[in-house]
Amino acid sequence: MHIDADAKRTQAGVLCAIAAYTMWGVAPLYFKQLQIMPALEILVHRIVWSVLVLIILLGVTRQWNKVRIALYSSRVMKTLAVAGVLLGANWLLFIWAINNDHLLDASLGYYINPLLNVFLGRMFLGEKLRPMQRFAVILAVIGVSILIVAHGYLPWVALVLAGTFGVYGLLRKQVSVDSLPGLFIESLMLLPLAIGYWIWFGSVHSDMFTNTVSLNVLLVAAGIVTTAPLLCFTAAARRLMYSTLGFFQYIGPSLMFLLAVYLYNEPLEPARLITFGFVWAALVIFSIDSLKAYRTARKARLA
Repeated sequence: MHIDADAKRTQAGVLCAIAAYTMWGVAPLYFKQLQIMPALEILVHRIVWSVLVLIILLGVTRQWNKVRIALYSSRVMKTLAVAGVLLGANWLLFIWAINNDHLLDASLGYYINPLLNVFLGRMFLGEKLRPMQRFAVILAVIGVSILIVAHGYLPWVALVLAGTFGVYGLLRKQVSVDSLPGLFIESLMLLPLAIGYWIWFGSVHSDMFTNTVSLNVLLVAAGIVTTAPLLCFTAAARRLMYSTLGFFQYIGPSLMFLLAVYLYNEPLEPARLITFGFVWAALVIFSIDSLKAYRTARKARLA
């Protein structure tokens, strides 16, 4: 019975991870429709409408008691406050990257992220770093270094996106709060800043009384576009080992890469392609190693 419960928990985590990364991978199609607005203003609508969607979901699923329990824990609230800031920063940079033709950089950042997850899991969660995992991380570092040497600049968009989301996931794994209440509290902490910006600095496009119906629909949809993948991600993070979670992250950046190159025609210079090649090789090694480890652990449990 215990094995069956663990298997079901893992299966649910896998499905949530695939859903989350697929939705993130196609998210640029949505944000490209809002290029007339600055990234910070799009972020405001992400926060505001996400809070509204989460209030409805909390009511339907009857999880308000979990929110109250989290509010009484100072440790949980401090952790969620830091996580919320990291999440907001990640959202903002992701939107900016998409609408300023840096989708390839965003793709690279989310390719790097699973390898960063392995490192963070080793440093903070005590998860052992296997030899092939170490080799994969080294390959990724070499790939990024090639881009730095070739172009003379640090791929900061990619590194900041990977870093903020990696640490966010690590923090969310450290608190015993379910995905829905936790995301609601994080978004609620950002809400006063979002409303303040909307009132005092919002552009003409934030006046929903003068917008077209199609633009208003797009803005309100930010709540669903933002909430759905994050709920799936946090649900997956609570059911899978942190290093295992990174196994699925190639889905999102692969979709972004295809969109950037074939739909939005972003330039793919030789040095950048070489960097991607090193990171892809690292992910192949990492994935094979993770699959072997999973099969070994599964056989041990069954035995």
